[in-house]
Amino acid sequence: MLTKPEGMFDRNAEWTSLVGFATSTAPSVRFGVVSGRRRQGKTFLLDAIARATGGFYFAASEDTELESLRRFGRALGARAGTGGEFQLGNWEEAIERLYAVVPDGLIVIDELPYLLAASPALASHLQRALDPGGVARERASKLLVCGSAMSIMGGLLSGNAPLRGRASLELVVRPMDYRTAAEFWGVAEEPELAVLLHSIVGGTPAYRHEFVHSDAPAKTADFDEWVVRTVLNPAVPLFREARYLLAEETGARDAALYHGVLGAIALGHNTRGGIAGYLERPSTNISHPLTVLEDSGLITKEADAFRTGRSVYRIAEPLITFYSAVMRRNWSFLERGMAEQAWQAGRDTFRSQVVGPHFEQLCREYALRSAVELFGEPPTEVAAGTVADPAERTQIQVDVVVLGTDGAALCLGEAKWQQTMGLPHLDRLRRARDLLAVKRVRTERVRLACFSGRGFTEELRRAAAADPTILLIDLPRLYGA
Repeated sequence: MLTKPEGMFDRNAEWTSLVGFATSTAPSVRFGVVSGRRRQGKTFLLDAIARATGGFYFAASEDTELESLRRFGRALGARAGTGGEFQLGNWEEAIERLYAVVPDGLIVIDELPYLLAASPALASHLQRALDPGGVARERASKLLVCGSAMSIMGGLLSGNAPLRGRASLELVVRPMDYRTAAEFWGVAEEPELAVLLHSIVGGTPAYRHEFVHSDAPAKTADFDEWVVRTVLNPAVPLFREARYLLAEETGARDAALYHGVLGAIALGHNTRGGIAGYLERPSTNISHPLTVLEDSGLITKEADAFRTGRSVYRIAEPLITFYSAVMRRNWSFLERGMAEQAWQAGRDTFRSQVVGPHFEQLCREYALRSAVELFGEPPTEVAAGTVADPAERTQIQVDVVVLGTDGAALCLGEAKWQQTMGLPHLDRLRRARDLLAVKRVRTERVRLACFSGRGFTEELRRAAAADPTILLIDLPRLYGA
């Protein structure tokens, strides 16, 4: 086992997977794919595994095919120690030369989508190299390709794509989970601050140091000043990151429409009809941007746990939610360098429209990771759900729904970030449980869970102490204390 480099926080599973691929002696292990959204540390991982194994590493950039071949030829020349560069006429010739220069060991090509954009036939050339009779079959080398453009990387091995069925490794480098992110930022002992931070920067490791000059709040009381001097500061790279992410991931031509869609979702208009209504456009006009945003991994489409055919959209990158709900709406302040005024105008929106829904998502993640411990079995689905109440002519929104393998409801939960929860919240969950039982949803094993960022009343605590089917989850418990 190759030792994980010093300075690499967590990423144990990813490192183990890369080491297993790079050191495998199986002749069938010759091609792997690494993907993930930008800023997750993929390049750091791949450069580290290439260095640890003495492999060849090439990082592509946005170039023409001719310039990419020239850069590739120079990199191969440096590897071969010729003191010059190889003259390569096309990618078929380049691949032949690659395996001649690196006949064994690890080969890493980072940001493959840049090469594919200029040379779409490259995937077919790689397929021929990997197929029987191809040059890769004659060598002991292993090829890893990587990319951040999720729509392109997602299609690399799907359907009738040339490389489908060739990969021995398909590794997705995801953002750190909320508990790991809290440790990374040094706020694991301050769970309220951890939630606030995660609502902006999520679990993206690059935002901890490079993008904020290693500036991090130490206490919850420091949070507002930290936001003003970093996220809302035009001199700090994180200030423009959300806009860059949208441009890099989607290549959006109508940027205003895409920002409008994201802004609608960030403010709670998260159904297709709700988004269209907020933008005052026909729903057909937003189909394409929704598809592009979903394919690029910037938004997700989540089905309602109890209503077939109903789904909602959620923004996958917290920084984009923060930008859409807070920064974009107060841009007149920000473009004049008036960060404090912008934060004063947007702070209430942040607490209600950003942190509140984000806290609900963290609660669902907690329910998923703790399901066996809490409910005694793994879940088939953890989502939000809507329960119709005909008698009251209303709907009960259930923030955390856990369904078991037999379709039974294992948990019905309500999450409140800014409220001290009491018996009325429990009564609402009981009402939802009874309504579901009438609809023949199995509820005999269900537990009713209250998730709160402000704690619970004494009456609710007494009720939970007397009934083991009631769960009270506060911030320390959410973060494992």
